[in-house]
Amino acid sequence: MYCSLKTIMALIGAVAFGNASWAQTGSNGYNFLDITSSARIYGLGGINISTIDDNLEVSDQNPGLLGPEMSGQFALNYSRYFSDSNIAGIRYSHSAGELGAWAVGISYMGYGDIKSTDVSGAELGSFSPKDVTFSGSFAHDLSERWRGGFTIKGVYSSYDIYTAWAIATDLGVNYYDPDRDFSFSAVVANLGGQVKKFDERSTSLPTDVRLGITKGLVNVPFRFSVTAWHLTRWNLPYFKAVDADSGEELVKKDSFFSNLMRHLVFGVDFVPSDRFYISLGYNYKTHTDMARYSRSFLSGWSVGAGFNATKMSVGLAFAQPHSGASVLMLSLSLNMSKFLN
Repeated sequence: MYCSLKTIMALIGAVAFGNASWAQTGSNGYNFLDITSSARIYGLGGINISTIDDNLEVSDQNPGLLGPEMSGQFALNYSRYFSDSNIAGIRYSHSAGELGAWAVGISYMGYGDIKSTDVSGAELGSFSPKDVTFSGSFAHDLSERWRGGFTIKGVYSSYDIYTAWAIATDLGVNYYDPDRDFSFSAVVANLGGQVKKFDERSTSLPTDVRLGITKGLVNVPFRFSVTAWHLTRWNLPYFKAVDADSGEELVKKDSFFSNLMRHLVFGVDFVPSDRFYISLGYNYKTHTDMARYSRSFLSGWSVGAGFNATKMSVGLAFAQPHSGASVLMLSLSLNMSKFLN
């Protein structure tokens, strides 16, 4: 059976990020760790670490948002992602005293079937690559307005005959002032490394530093979020295809404004009541990553909506990163403590 690890990693990157993001950031691997399985977060641009809510979904990318108010919540997530890939996740949280909470979860990302060939190109069958993440989180109130937490993740990857294990840690803190409806968060994501390599080849994790703020308006049901990520490096150039005498020529974009915007993700929530929300997000990096491909006006935009009942909540999010692929994400949260009462 012939299918090189380099080829498999390229295929996985192409499926997981529509190819462009993987190719243009130059990350070595494990980029699926940056893909949220939460419809709440995906509707806000895919990256958000500061939105305050009693729903377990908001702590997906920041363990510092986990709290005892989420005790007994059971969250299920599913998305039909690019091509034949699927994202699924399950999490459960419980209080740890009056000031702390813990959560456990499993997330799965499968990339569909990929053909396997020998050196002559003859098909030998197919295989189904996948990444599975097992996580455990703990958070505790540090003061009246500060909360801190951590998540430890065991990551298993299986690509045909290649398998690997990695350990990653997320560290997060959050400051929240309810009187001003102001939230500030800081996260160090994906600290760690491989404990079992692919074919003796080392692959680094996408370690990142992120900052985020969310601010609500007085007497108006809107909240605005800005998240800065990839803060460990300033230069995030991308290549844009232009028509050069009916041939494709790639032009490198590396201006100050471009680099600045590719570090930022914007989100806005319309929250008329505790029962309902509508979200809109914009990720400029996603938009520009698609510059070499068939992107549409909607590339980089995402929209979400959710309804909260006493015992359960439902969230939906939609995005079209490029014209050939749409993403629909569904989240369902059950408050088991209220079901049992």
